[in-house]
Amino acid sequence: MTVREKQQRAASAQPRTAQVYDFRRPTTLAREHSRVLELAFETFARQWATQLTAKVRVLSQVSCEEVLMHSYDEYAAGLPATTAMVLCSIDSSAAKAVVQFPASAGLSWVARMLGGTGETQMPERVFTQIEQALVRRLMDDALEDLRYSLGALLTNDISIDGIQYNSQFAQAAPTSELMIVASFDVRVGDHRSRATVAIPAAVILPQLGESNPTSPVENARGLIEAQLGTVPIDVVLRLAPAPVLPGTVLGLTIGDVIPLPHSQHRPLDLVVDGHELADAAVGINGSRLACVVVSTKETAR
Repeated sequence: MTVREKQQRAASAQPRTAQVYDFRRPTTLAREHSRVLELAFETFARQWATQLTAKVRVLSQVSCEEVLMHSYDEYAAGLPATTAMVLCSIDSSAAKAVVQFPASAGLSWVARMLGGTGETQMPERVFTQIEQALVRRLMDDALEDLRYSLGALLTNDISIDGIQYNSQFAQAAPTSELMIVASFDVRVGDHRSRATVAIPAAVILPQLGESNPTSPVENARGLIEAQLGTVPIDVVLRLAPAPVLPGTVLGLTIGDVIPLPHSQHRPLDLVVDGHELADAAVGINGSRLACVVVSTKETAR
C-alpha cells in the first residue's frame, strides 16, 4: 500500500461532522457582488499604500488578496490571539467594523513616523498613549480612503471607537453576524504583514442589489419582442438573381459580362435572412450610399 493510499484510508476512517447551513443567510458572496467588492478594496489598497508612504516616509505597498464573507465568529477565530484591532462604529448599525493588523507592524509604522528606522523586530504589545494617538491618526486617514473607495456601497458614517488587542475578547459584532472580510498584504519598507478589514455585511449588501434579479414572465411575449427589437441584423439590397451554369462560373475571366434579369427601372429587393421584406431604390445619405424604401411586402409569420 502506497503512502497516498494510507493517507486516504486514514482520512476516510475519521468521523465526519456535518455543518448546519442556513440558506436564509448564505455565507458566500454572489460572483457579481464579489467582483464589485474586489474592485473597491483594490482601490482602497492603492489609496492606503499612498497614505502610508506619505506618513511613514518609506515606500509602502498594499495589495488586496481576497474578499470573502464570514460570520464574525469565523473571522475572529482566524486572527492571531494578540493583534491590533481598530474597532469602528457605523451609524445605524450595532455591529462594528474592524481594521486589523499586527501590533508589531503598527509599532514599526510609529517608529518610522518618529524618525526611527523601524527595522528592529517589534514585540506584540499594547500601544502606549503616544503610539495609540499616532496609530489613530493613521487609521483616520485609512477610513477616509475606505469611504472614498467604497463610494455608494458605504452610505453610513464610520469612525474609530477604540483599539483592542485580544481577538477573542474584542466583541465587535454578534458571533453570527455576517461580515465582509478583505485580506491585504502590507509591505512597508522591508517589513511585511497581513491586515484585514471587516465590515458588517448588512451595511454593504443592500447597496449591491439582487445577485440574480428576475423579471415577471406574465408578459413573456412582449419581453421577447422587446429584446428582439434590439438585436442587430444584416440588411441586404439585392438584384434579381441570375441562373448561371457551373461551367460558366469556372470559366470566368477578367472582363467577362454576366447579364442580370433585373430591369433597369425595377427597384431592388430589400432582404433580411433570405426573406424579401420591401422594394427599395438606390439613394445617397451624405457621403454614403443608401436605399429608399418604395414599397413593403407582406411576410408570413
